Amino acid sequence: MNRLRMAVIGVGHLGKEHARILAGMPDVELVGVADVFPEQARMVAERCGTTAYSDFAPLLERVDAVTVVVPTIHHHQVAEAFLKRGIPALVEKPIANTVAEADDLVRWARESNVPLQIGHIERFNPAFEELVSRPLQPKFIESERHGPFTGRSTDIGVVLDLMIHDLDLLLSLNACPVRHIEALGLSVFGGHEDVVNARLIFENGCVAHVTASRVSQQPKRRLRVWAPEGYAGLDFVTKRLLLVQPNADLRRRGLKVGNLDAAGKAALKNEIFGKHLPTLELDCSGGDQLTSELKHFIHCVRTKCAPRVTGKDGRDALALAERILGCVRSHHWNGENDDQAIGIHGFPPPLAPFFESDKRDAA
Repeated sequence: MNRLRMAVIGVGHLGKEHARILAGMPDVELVGVADVFPEQARMVAERCGTTAYSDFAPLLERVDAVTVVVPTIHHHQVAEAFLKRGIPALVEKPIANTVAEADDLVRWARESNVPLQIGHIERFNPAFEELVSRPLQPKFIESERHGPFTGRSTDIGVVLDLMIHDLDLLLSLNACPVRHIEALGLSVFGGHEDVVNARLIFENGCVAHVTASRVSQQPKRRLRVWAPEGYAGLDFVTKRLLLVQPNADLRRRGLKVGNLDAAGKAALKNEIFGKHLPTLELDCSGGDQLTSELKHFIHCVRTKCAPRVTGKDGRDALALAERILGCVRSHHWNGENDDQAIGIHGFPPPLAPFFESDKRDAA
């Protein structure tokens, strides 16, 4: 089999990992890496045994496929250049800066008849893969994605930086239009939104609560699903999945706890999980999600099959993110009659310091 000629455009924090993994694949020839910072491109190129470029244009004639890992505002420009030439592209999330730009990329991929894959990497988390392999009709979903401030992705806010992962997961779990959205958020650092909470109601009755923060002390990436089949709790960090389901007798008759005496209630407390609510805990750790994602993309390039996360999937997640951002920007913190306290910069001032250090800082 001929080696697939590939390049990575943008070799910063994540792009350099793309380059490292691709350089180690025996069926791939990493012909170059490009970055607007020449020293960064040179350093990664030397480490990966390839050629550095400060402009991606020369690579248009040299590659069979490309991964685009530049800042979001440049996704459209870079990906379009390759797609127009019939070159398959893996574009990191979010697919583009606007839905209009996303539609453009989806159209070029379709007209060129080449795969366009979007880097929603949590679809390749083995715990999520295990979850979606089972029968599931989500009716209530709760997701939390919290992380510390990193200084990266400052060109976008937390919705496009972090929450969009979970929006893609929600749409993959529940392929149904969202009927209603309530959302609020605030800016901590004075730029884009840094903390956002949203409540989504789908047309099929499913409800989702989604929270994202990039000012948390400890990382947290969790998904919880309540469904007729049972309950699923997923930790994306540890890659563990907890499944709980009522047994047949509980579904049929319930527990009738009102008829139990104190001893019976105490016994029930100790046996409810296992006897009445059988549980299954799965450790899905092992393997690397980015490697799995890149291998999947290469398979799609060679076979021309549709990626697990298509351009349309990325576009739909972005469209939902834009709707949430619209709600965030128009939220009235003090009620509809206050036209001053609105949106991410309209958070009301504090009544007084929370604790003494705040008083010292203000002095």
